[in-house]
Amino acid sequence: MKIDVLTLFPEMFEGVFGASILGKAKEKGIVSLEAINFRAYSTNKHNTVDDYPYGGGGGMVLKPEPVFAAVEDVKMDENVRPRVILMCPQGEKFTQRKAEELAKEQHLVLICGHYEGYDERIREYLVTDELSIGDYVLTGGELPAMVIIDSVVRLLPGVLGNETSAVTDSYSTGLLEHPHYTRPAEFRGWQVPEVLISGHHANIDVWRREQSLLRTLQRRPDLLDKAGLTEKERKWIAEKRRGDGHSSSE
Repeated sequence: MKIDVLTLFPEMFEGVFGASILGKAKEKGIVSLEAINFRAYSTNKHNTVDDYPYGGGGGMVLKPEPVFAAVEDVKMDENVRPRVILMCPQGEKFTQRKAEELAKEQHLVLICGHYEGYDERIREYLVTDELSIGDYVLTGGELPAMVIIDSVVRLLPGVLGNETSAVTDSYSTGLLEHPHYTRPAEFRGWQVPEVLISGHHANIDVWRREQSLLRTLQRRPDLLDKAGLTEKERKWIAEKRRGDGHSSSE
């Protein structure tokens, strides 16, 4: 995968692109990561990339010329149409499902804005997606871009040491992930659930699924409506909601 980030502050990405999972994925050649300063594409002698909004009002607006020119320049392969993603608080809320969708692409271009906003022609005629990481406003699109890149790259084949890790993550199954435990089996009087050290993998799978359902019910019950539950699981959830049900592991 090729990922290009158009930003006025490419130095913000140096540590992120070179460390941890992203750094290893880059070293393995699984992903190409590049931060490009789109100020270099300004046609103004002062290299300005923003201007006052037509009609008045506070703040400055990003001009279309440098952004269009930068995107057109990074489209190296004419046979691959990149997903051009605008970082914007007005955009679609980023989810695990969206990360899985983007992980199937060959080329992503992320545009990080600043100031008051973007010239509307960028939205209308250049981008394919507008994404937000939450209902709040940041000073720029760099941090959201980092979040999205990390979430997408870890899903690429060969990036994680354990290929099943991404599959069982919270939200990947539509539910929150089950609890995890490791050695020691007893810590300060707190025991690891007996089923996990039983060696009975079928029972462990049942326990983990039930714990995932229970945790989702307790913390994000809204997710249950869209999760692919069996009829038995729906009845189990209904019993838990009534307060008189018991899981098979209890």
